[in-house]
Amino acid sequence: MTLDTELILTKGAEIILEFGPKLISAILVLIVGLWVVKLLVKGFNRLMEKSSLDDSLKPFLRSLVRTILRILLVLTALSTLGVEMTSFVAILGAAGLAVGMALSGTLQNFAGGVIILIFKPFKVGDFIEAQGYSGTVNSIQIFNTVLKTPDNKTIIIPNGGLSTGSMINYNEEATRRVDWVFGIAYGDDYDRAESVIRDMMMRDDRVLKDPEVFIALKELADSSVNLVVRAWVNTPDYWGVFFDTNQQVYKEFPKHGLNIPFPQVDVHMHQNSGN
Repeated sequence: MTLDTELILTKGAEIILEFGPKLISAILVLIVGLWVVKLLVKGFNRLMEKSSLDDSLKPFLRSLVRTILRILLVLTALSTLGVEMTSFVAILGAAGLAVGMALSGTLQNFAGGVIILIFKPFKVGDFIEAQGYSGTVNSIQIFNTVLKTPDNKTIIIPNGGLSTGSMINYNEEATRRVDWVFGIAYGDDYDRAESVIRDMMMRDDRVLKDPEVFIALKELADSSVNLVVRAWVNTPDYWGVFFDTNQQVYKEFPKHGLNIPFPQVDVHMHQNSGN
């Protein structure tokens, strides 16, 4: 055996003795770690199944947890090999910061989508008003929420602003109050007008009896005496009751001698007698 060969064998033995145990330890860490990650992900899945999380959010959270655990496992294995992790983590953090700044708008929408899916301020099928738009929620995606307007237009709203801005959910409550203002002419019988309206409300089965219908004289306007009417209905019946009542008032008032006034101006002409 030559001197060079003996030197190579000696160096190889030293390397094996020095790094062999670390390599074996790192491999064992990976094997055991992958098994532990699998158990943790299964446990997380069971927790999500028992929770009320939205179905569209579960795959994402499952993938996120699995990815984070595997990254931590790889870092642990590299640390076991003796790799200096301080610089590596610093580089990883700087890269993450750069990516985060480049995708700040996208990440904001992503975070907003997660918040919406977790806290559920609205759900698919609700009619909402937000960001200057209104419509029925067609789908809630991780970055955007899709609305359908009553005239069948599609509106895509980024979740970032939707999760932090003001919003009206018209379907959140089981009941809603319907408000009208009906005008009668000066000189018409106010008590008769109130009686006609109350009879219409009582005959409509969609109008709830509790709370009872509220009718009062709202104002003495320039051209009319205005009555305010407030009735409670189940939320799905809101527009049906609103439009039907308007139609009935228009038909019934003239039958009872009640006039629906419109703005008018009286012009009085005076003739001066000349000398």
